[in-house]
Amino acid sequence: MDKSPDAFRTISEAADELDLPQHVLRFWETRFSQIKPLKRGGGRRYYRPDDVQLLKGIRHLLYDQGFTIKGVQRILKEQGARHVVAIGETGIIRPLGPRPDAEPEISVGGVEQIEFVDSDVIDDTVAVTPGLTVDQRDQLTQVLESLIECRDTLRRAREG
Repeated sequence: MDKSPDAFRTISEAADELDLPQHVLRFWETRFSQIKPLKRGGGRRYYRPDDVQLLKGIRHLLYDQGFTIKGVQRILKEQGARHVVAIGETGIIRPLGPRPDAEPEISVGGVEQIEFVDSDVIDDTVAVTPGLTVDQRDQLTQVLESLIECRDTLRRAREG
């Protein structure tokens, strides 16, 4: 019998749903403070539906997109858990605009860096970058496409 989507999951159920070993979930709890399963007597963990959604987002970023743990921690800190949950639900990483109170990490000619990794947002990201000429946007699009091809090649190499 399948559980309701709103039911809590044991660590073994969550691990099966995410196709991960249980020890990985325990390890992630030490690295991501946002993962807080309910713990009952004997330390038995129960994951809320929101916990599982967050874990799906983290898994997608780490395994499918190739982020490091530090990179995912940064996304959680800067964009919040809801952003990572949305990534887990859709598999799409939207461009991350700079926080209003944050200084840009890289500035070239006064143009702030916009981070993204999903190929579906290339045109949107390049189009919204202020101060670029059409030629510069075309060049950036070509570079981005090359980088995405490299990322996909690396992903295939890791899988095979």
